[in-house]
Amino acid sequence: MKKSFLYACLCAVFLVSCKKEIEKISDTFKDTVSSSEVQEAEKDSIKKDSVPVVKKESVPPVMQENGFYNAFVLPKDKKMRDSIYAEYSKKYSVGERTAILALNRLDSKSKWNADTLVVPAKIDTTLMAYSPFPMQLDVLSGVKKFVIFSYPIQAFGVYSNGSLVKWGPTSMGKKAAQTTRGLTFANWKKELAISTVSSEWKLPYNFNIHNLGGIGWHEYTLPGYPASHSCLRLLRKDAKWLYSYADTWILNPGGATTKARGTAVMVFGDYKWGGRKPWRKLLDDPNANNISVEELTKLLEPEVPKMLKEQSNREKVADSIKAARAAATPIQNEKPIEPQSN
Repeated sequence: MKKSFLYACLCAVFLVSCKKEIEKISDTFKDTVSSSEVQEAEKDSIKKDSVPVVKKESVPPVMQENGFYNAFVLPKDKKMRDSIYAEYSKKYSVGERTAILALNRLDSKSKWNADTLVVPAKIDTTLMAYSPFPMQLDVLSGVKKFVIFSYPIQAFGVYSNGSLVKWGPTSMGKKAAQTTRGLTFANWKKELAISTVSSEWKLPYNFNIHNLGGIGWHEYTLPGYPASHSCLRLLRKDAKWLYSYADTWILNPGGATTKARGTAVMVFGDYKWGGRKPWRKLLDDPNANNISVEELTKLLEPEVPKMLKEQSNREKVADSIKAARAAATPIQNEKPIEPQSN
């Protein structure tokens, strides 16, 4: 009896000891796991905190939103297209439809050329919310008027003292007849010119920038790709606006030589022929077409002294012509001196 009792006590002590050891091992394991989790969390935290935040310059804030652009897919079947365009016309106003087509480098006549339209979630009929050009270019702060054309994205921008005042779509020279790159100056303008290539081509609001080559900007069809014979096609409203905005050259008496040059104009870059249309990339990245301040500064900085020199010369010539005209014009409403009676 005594032996049985003693044996039972020893078993109980052994079981309690094992239980405590198991609990100790379990606690140790928990602590290890917990410590490991904390370390991993700390590592993740360090990784996240150490990632630098990259801020894009000269990008309108709205352009950074995800899902900023949507695709409006057009079927090949004409009846279905007509039906979809009917709904499209109900949904958007004339101004909004014009803005959407402009973003796709199309005019109203060429809307059937597209199989997909890039449509912004919020429509700004001025287009300024979607500008691919920097809103401010300090390198141009002294240049009063400047027009720039980008071949890669088929768009033009207008700067006044470094501030972007307008931008829009264009259709530049096709692959076989590309528009001349580089800095040039606006020459003469004509409200309705006739093309030297074909007398059937009427060119409203034509503004020449290469006199010998017959190259200029004017209103003409925008088909959604570079299609011109070297000229810079524009929407009518843009051609009309630029017609009034830019300054012409000033010729010497007789018109054989140039006395002063007009507004500075730059054409730059290369188009990816046969590739995906640049504006389609906006569906994947709303910043895809943006041109950085750094890129344009590098491009324009060497040319700015020439722009300023020509600008200064034109102002002096214009002032001298104005002064000469004023001196030659008789004073109006001047009362004649009547003879005195004796």
